[in-house]
Amino acid sequence: MKKLITAFIFLLSLGSFAQDFENMDSEEIVTTAETETETVSFTPVATETFSITETFEEAANRHEIPHRTFSGISGTENGYYIISGVFSKEKTLNKTLKKLRKKGFDSAGYIVNPENDLNYVYLAYYPFGLEAVDAWASNLDDTYTDDKWILEIEDSVAIGGEEVDLNEEAESIENGIAPLEAVTETSDLSELEKIGAVEEAMEFEEIQTEVTTATVTNVVPETETILETEIEEEIELETKAPITNIAETADKTKLLQRADHYFDKMWYTEAADLYEQALEKGGKNRSKDVIQKTADSYYFNTNMEKAYEWYNVLYENYGKEMSSENIFKYAHSLKGTGKYARSKRLMRLYNKKMKDVPAIELANNVQENETALDNILNSKKDFEIKNLAVNTEYSDFSPMFLDSNQVVFSSAKDSSFFNTRRYKWNDQPYLDLYVAKVNEESNDLKNALKFSKKINTKYHEASVTFSPDNSTMYFTRNNYGKKLKRDDKGINHLKIYKSTKVDNEWTEAVEVSFNSDDYSTGHPALSPDGKQLYFVSDMPGSLGKTDIFVVDVTEDGSFTEPRNLGPTINTEQREMFPFFNGTKMYFSSDGFTGLGGLDVYESAYDAEEGFAEVKNLGQPVNSNKDDFSYIINEENQQGYFASNREGGKGDDDIYSFKRLMLEEVPENNNAIAGVVTEMVTGDIMPQALVQLLDENGIKLKEMTTEDDGSFIFEDLNDSTQYTLKTVEPKFIDNERLVTTTVNDTVKVDIAMKRLEEMIAIEDGIKKIKTEMIYFNFDKSSIRPDAAKELDKLVSVMKEFPTIVIKVESHTDSRGTKSYNEYLSDKRAKSTRDYIISQGIDANRIESATGYGENRLLNDCNGSLPCSEADHLLNRRSEFIILNM
Repeated sequence: MKKLITAFIFLLSLGSFAQDFENMDSEEIVTTAETETETVSFTPVATETFSITETFEEAANRHEIPHRTFSGISGTENGYYIISGVFSKEKTLNKTLKKLRKKGFDSAGYIVNPENDLNYVYLAYYPFGLEAVDAWASNLDDTYTDDKWILEIEDSVAIGGEEVDLNEEAESIENGIAPLEAVTETSDLSELEKIGAVEEAMEFEEIQTEVTTATVTNVVPETETILETEIEEEIELETKAPITNIAETADKTKLLQRADHYFDKMWYTEAADLYEQALEKGGKNRSKDVIQKTADSYYFNTNMEKAYEWYNVLYENYGKEMSSENIFKYAHSLKGTGKYARSKRLMRLYNKKMKDVPAIELANNVQENETALDNILNSKKDFEIKNLAVNTEYSDFSPMFLDSNQVVFSSAKDSSFFNTRRYKWNDQPYLDLYVAKVNEESNDLKNALKFSKKINTKYHEASVTFSPDNSTMYFTRNNYGKKLKRDDKGINHLKIYKSTKVDNEWTEAVEVSFNSDDYSTGHPALSPDGKQLYFVSDMPGSLGKTDIFVVDVTEDGSFTEPRNLGPTINTEQREMFPFFNGTKMYFSSDGFTGLGGLDVYESAYDAEEGFAEVKNLGQPVNSNKDDFSYIINEENQQGYFASNREGGKGDDDIYSFKRLMLEEVPENNNAIAGVVTEMVTGDIMPQALVQLLDENGIKLKEMTTEDDGSFIFEDLNDSTQYTLKTVEPKFIDNERLVTTTVNDTVKVDIAMKRLEEMIAIEDGIKKIKTEMIYFNFDKSSIRPDAAKELDKLVSVMKEFPTIVIKVESHTDSRGTKSYNEYLSDKRAKSTRDYIISQGIDANRIESATGYGENRLLNDCNGSLPCSEADHLLNRRSEFIILNM
């Protein structure tokens, strides 16, 4: 459905019916003093919520986010950079950047401040200040939990640069696209298309709305020989079609005028090519309008990779001017390319622009949506799916059961020996209906033949449904009589048609009564008893771009007034491809939380209560592309759906599926379980928070312990290392590495230590006892393992706010005595600076002194050979309590 679904949906949404239907390992980070940030607070943000009307300064101050501003930095774009460290040495800088990129921070870079010659390493860049605040508050979606702050660059290079290199930003743009003059020489164009390429006013609009409306998947043209009379008829239609933008854009080049003309007629394949040619020419062509229309052209054809490239260019250069609608499309293109974390952030901005709701309610909604997405990504994959042999290089979708051993579906197969008629939206043949037999053993479809000649025409036919006795069928077709019919904007909408079977032959189809020349209807779906007909439309009264409606089918074959299924099913976006089995409604939507593009959802139905809350079917039915036209035989839990996901044969492919029954689901007994207790007393700890983290420290699940202090995480991966993190106020955070075993439960009992238990007396001296604060050889920077221990010390000092300490730091015996004293002093002050950066008042640290090799813990004084581990014991910091 990559192109067809797009077409079908977009038209619907426009009035036609279609698809619009770490801790870093580096030990060389410059200390706080060196980075000139020693007075900055690193207090965590309590909430990620902010007002869309706030300035960056207001949001940062309210959340106590450390930030600074540099002006006039040559070669650096204005905007907001999340800084992870500051470096003076080039070798250290390069090493750090290399490590960051290995950890997935591909956009990491650095800014040179000429005033102090320091290099400021950034993890991410944002043109919006509020987005930077949001990213900081979420720890870049839990991918970076170390210290960071925001650097604002102003009065430097304009966002996008003085001359935005769009070719560099969108690397996939192809060079050397054929000029307009060469279009008529292209051998694979039909005669009509050649005429359209030469005569600007003669646009081949036939399919422009049909596709968008008809099938959210892909309304693809069928293959038919073009007769002379048909050509004459179409040219006549074309000359009557409105040419909306050419007169309005006299100041534009002819190339852009033609591109706009194609865009307005929804011929997005041609429009995208011409816009890219214009963008390559540079100058005034590189405007917000042109970039936006380039991105939109790919979005409406569901080419999410290209859409993402151009929305990204638009965002980076005109982010503050982007409409909520374009932010939504950008977020969806991010999902479509698997960039879920950034998509979440963009959807937060979209929600803030769209919804006038209290901040707390909005924050709750955002959290619910993100939790729902995480649940979908981690859901059980209890489907077995297969790509069917019947699929082609074109669009194949919208399967429907004809009887127990036949399925009817829509396809853009090209079976003509002559020139084929192609739909200009996506340059594919028109859609026809086909019927195929079901292989009972494999559930594959075979021996596909064209459906009745009475039904298939030279335009689009798709999305069919049959009455229980197979004597009546409903399907989607262009608004078509002797000629295509258009509204006053020149749009040819989609309509639902009805045909009855007489003497085993289908009769000429007639329109249903609730069609209109002013809006689209399509995707019909009968209830099992044939008494209700569900369908999709953008008619007046719709809640979003396309909604699902229902009418009653009376005994005489007439229909009641359409009823909108309401906000339980319909959203502000697109709902389509309904399938109702009497107890559940299945449909596709991009308005609920999903994996990207259209996802398939289900909603249980009760005659008294109506439709229940929708549920995403999860993977593998849903992907980050368009997934739609789902049908199922409830008796054997087998069925079909369509998708334009990666790995298919064409734009949209039909997949068979088998929903695995409980006994068929592969057994997974991988679990981690345990009990949380207090270390000293042994008392169980109910309601303690236990988190399950992956190997990168990203939270996968969390739960609170039961009344007996127990917890269990189930359905885990085989032989995989996880981290259990237990958190409880007034206790030290506990982290344990645990590796699962195949089909077994790993027992892990956790003993929590109270903060006051870190206070101990050794040799008459009261200290805060941490694990060893280790330093790398010849280094004074705080290691990740040391940071975790220092965080415990900080927690103790926050719990007991009158404690005053002094810091003592030590080295091993290697190196000269004077150098070791110098190095240990740097380590002591580095330790002090880290503690202060975590929110501890500097007055509570009386001194930070280095003692070099004067207080060794073992005999490694240089007179005997020692292992690295022995030397390591001597490189440490200690914390002496001077006042409680």
